[in-house]
Amino acid sequence: MTLPNLITLARIAAVPLIVWFIVMGRLTPAFVVFLAAGVSDAIDGFLARRFKMRSELGAWLDPIADKALLVSIYVTLGMMLHLEQWLVILVVSRDIAIVVFVLLAYLMGRKMPMAPSKISKVNTAAQIALAGLVLASLGLSFDAAEAIEIGAIIVGATTATSGLHYLIQWLKVMTESENGKPGPGTRGSGGQG
Repeated sequence: MTLPNLITLARIAAVPLIVWFIVMGRLTPAFVVFLAAGVSDAIDGFLARRFKMRSELGAWLDPIADKALLVSIYVTLGMMLHLEQWLVILVVSRDIAIVVFVLLAYLMGRKMPMAPSKISKVNTAAQIALAGLVLASLGLSFDAAEAIEIGAIIVGATTATSGLHYLIQWLKVMTESENGKPGPGTRGSGGQG
């Protein structure tokens, strides 16, 4: 259990606190804790790289922490009508689809690449920026309606593009065997699929 992993676990533990603050209408503390979670993400990554504290557990925990934070905040902000419903549905549906893709591949003996793509990194950054902007505008009481609207369109586009990228990756994995030839479930192979 390394220091970066402990910081990541603290970030996961902060998720219900942020959700509770949003639901209770305590939006300034929600923004402050969200900001601290974002800073902790940068710190644990820096420590892991700088002091060679990378671990397999950390490689799994970090994206789980990011997704737990973002999905929880998007769902809560959507329920409280601070974010457009279509955007919340898109963000959550993409993440559910990715989990389903990975599980199906695993159950069928295939391995999905786990390294995030460039579009996935852009998407995560856009989602964090939009969530932070919404929480900041609510917690610090300033009007950012136009910026939030533009941010929602950007997040919608990056989320859809990232989801499509993962779908294409999954289809490639599912239609190729280990040696790069069509797998047993492809059309005309006569396999069990």
